[in-house]
Amino acid sequence: MDPEVSENTKSPAGKLSILEWALCLLLTAIVMVTFVQVVSRYVLQSSLAWTEELARYMFIWLAALGAAYAYKIKAHFLLRFVVERLSNKNQRLIANLVIGLTSAFLVVFTWQAVLYVESVAGQTAPGTGLSKAVPALAAVVGGVLMLFYSIRNWYREIDNLRDSADTDSESK
Repeated sequence: MDPEVSENTKSPAGKLSILEWALCLLLTAIVMVTFVQVVSRYVLQSSLAWTEELARYMFIWLAALGAAYAYKIKAHFLLRFVVERLSNKNQRLIANLVIGLTSAFLVVFTWQAVLYVESVAGQTAPGTGLSKAVPALAAVVGGVLMLFYSIRNWYREIDNLRDSADTDSESK
């Protein structure tokens, strides 16, 4: 396991971050709503239309926030099978290139997600009566968080690159 991943999974003083709490609460809520749906359908012989829709919307939020969390702890796939064969300096250069390209993609993705949220803001879902912007907003929030963590990780990579360059120049 990458030591950087395991270090970053620990919140200060062992406490869960807001993002981690949100993920825990969403997963718990999905299980509860799905349980209500199953009991309603198979025990009471009456289906509740809103439960399926609400569980789906919460799952969308869980996926978006989970992707952001993966960026936070650097658990995403980073072409490890290719990068690990390179020298340490080249690994860092590739990591910076990938983070830069990912950040550029996330800017475009988030902007398009904002435009989509605006386009569905007036529509309501039939089962819950919620605005269709609610699940679409997950892409915006997830995109912003991923971009934030991507830039934070990029800054750290650049610092590591500088530190390794300083160490190399001092050793000569």
